Amino acid sequence: MEEHSDRLDVQVSVGDQMVLVRVAGEIDIATVAAFRSALWSAPARPVLQLELSGLRLLSAAGVRTLLAAHLRVRACGGELVLVDPSPVVARVLRVSGLHRVMPILELTSPIEAKARPVVATTDLQLAA
Repeated sequence: MEEHSDRLDVQVSVGDQMVLVRVAGEIDIATVAAFRSALWSAPARPVLQLELSGLRLLSAAGVRTLLAAHLRVRACGGELVLVDPSPVVARVLRVSGLHRVMPILELTSPIEAKARPVVATTDLQLAA
């Protein structure tokens, strides 16, 4: 699954036990609907990982969407994990208190990032 615009790129990879969502660009009032749509259309798995290293901006609308996604995944018995947020996004997560609500996995080295599990992908084009 893929959602792409000039300001937001969302790629979804689906595995047996995990869905990995890679988010790059900006999540603000103009792009949050596409971000929410990608999260809501992801199939249910025990773990939903959001890889945020390419995210440059996370607005209040994005924070609300992350919290709603966290509650939605938990209601289904799963876990939402934020992976490698950019420094700007990590600060927003701390200021908003989301770092206390959902786990954040910070990769410390490029070697560790390359060792990240690979999942089978299913590509579907979403309308922008």
